[in-house]
Amino acid sequence: MRAQVVSSEPKEINLSIQDTDVGLLYIIQHELLKTSGIDFAGVIIKHPLTNECWMRINSNTKPLQEIKKATDTAIKTVDGLEKLFNSSIKGN
Repeated sequence: MRAQVVSSEPKEINLSIQDTDVGLLYIIQHELLKTSGIDFAGVIIKHPLTNECWMRINSNTKPLQEIKKATDTAIKTVDGLEKLFNSSIKGN
């Protein structure tokens, strides 16, 4: 995954993200939208042949910090799901 800041303002950030799965970005978007300080978090696939996605976040606080928090929360959630999945396979 490669991420690049397209534009940045105190309350808004636009990112270009390449070589990633859009599903991962949707999980991060979901975590961002659960945060009270986020006004908008959106993800689009710029073009399917270029494998480029864009993400825009509008926040009452620093949007880059909010992305870091949401990503950490998403990682913890996926780790918990992995443990649950592995334990259910061993139980059968």
